[in-house]
Parts: sequence; structure tokens; C-alpha cells
Amino acid sequence: MKKKRLIGRSDKADFPELDLFDIDIKIDTGAYTSAIHCHKIKEKEIDGERMISFVLLDPSHPQYNKKEYRAKIHKEKLVKSSNGKSQKRYIIKTKIVLFGKKYSIELSLSERGEMRYPVLIGRKLLRRKFIVDSDLSNLSYQLKIQNSQQLKKRK
Repeated sequence: MKKKRLIGRSDKADFPELDLFDIDIKIDTGAYTSAIHCHKIKEKEIDGERMISFVLLDPSHPQYNKKEYRAKIHKEKLVKSSNGKSQKRYIIKTKIVLFGKKYSIELSLSERGEMRYPVLIGRKLLRRKFIVDSDLSNLSYQLKIQNSQQLKKRK
């Protein structure tokens, strides 16, 4: 059996394909699917293929860049939000970096502007890889900082 990594209730992660680095994430064992905050979500057809365009984060976020992202629609899903209402969401596939390792992740595109964390990580990514300790936070980010400092010392 593969050893699971300990992760805390929140952390910072990189999404290299989306040009997002050190983005605050919240671990949510109550959610199955992971979600990322975005707005201006529009379905488009480009070269005969169904695509989704969206703008990540809010203008108040330090990494907001007004950039319109495009991605293949991986699937559409009815997702029940924390307020109990179901809504149709688009799901995209991308990569997330935690503890220096790249993982494939499915993200539902969601308007989470009023939420403290722009990204929720659900059970689908966590299972078979992580154990959650709600007393801890920023374990992946601390490892990233330590590794960066060690690299600087070697130079």
C-alpha cells in the first residue's frame, strides 16, 4: 500500500497550467469535487470543439490578471453547494503541485467570490494520497520554502 502524505486544513498550491502560484487552498473533506473561483464563465465552440472560457480570481486578489483562460470541457456536473442548492458546473482538468509533486485534478468552475479561499480541494484528489489533520496548515508550502532555501544555499 502506498504511503499517504499528511496535509493540513489549508495550504498554498501551484497550478502551473493556469499560471497560478502559491494560491490559498482549503481542504474540504465534505466536498467530493475540487473547485476554483472564477467568473465570466462562457461556453464557446472553437474549431468545432466545446470549450469554456473564464477569468480566474477577483480583481481584489493579488494574482488577478484579467486574463481570459480557455480549456476543454472535461464534463458538466450538477454540484450541490454549501447552501444546499444544486447548480450545473463545468469541470476542467489541470495540474496541481503539492509537496513538490504534480497531480492531475478536476476543478469545477465556480463563483466563490465571497469565500475566503479561492480553491477548495475535495475528496476526489485527497483519496489514496493524503490524510487530513485539521490542526495543521501550510505543510506543502513550508516544504516548498525549505527546498527553495536549500537550493539557494547550494549556489
